[in-house]
Amino acid sequence: MIASSIEKIASIGQTSIRKDLPIFDVGDTVKMKIKVKEADKIRIHPFEGTVIKKTGVGVAAAFTVRKISFGEGVERTFPVNSPVIDKIEIVAKGVIKRAKLYYLRDRLGKKARVQVDQSA
Repeated sequence: MIASSIEKIASIGQTSIRKDLPIFDVGDTVKMKIKVKEADKIRIHPFEGTVIKKTGVGVAAAFTVRKISFGEGVERTFPVNSPVIDKIEIVAKGVIKRAKLYYLRDRLGKKARVQVDQSA
């Protein structure tokens, strides 16, 4: 009984996973198109920044993108399989040595950059 319910949950999770998104890692700069609902309309809003964190696997996977907007740091966390994400495009691959880039929160200007992989 328990095994069959676990299998049902796993099968539902497999159908919810998006396969149209590119594979990206922490440190990559991504350009995203996000669906934003305003009144009765849905518009596409651009969001470009550096991926500073990835968590979870499967349906529960999520990532956090950080950008600087008018001198203020803005971070947004998105579920990978969210229908809010219209499109993700990788702008640059980053060369990093850590799994989480929380240290970028304390830096401004050129110091807040991640080194770009020139070989790709």
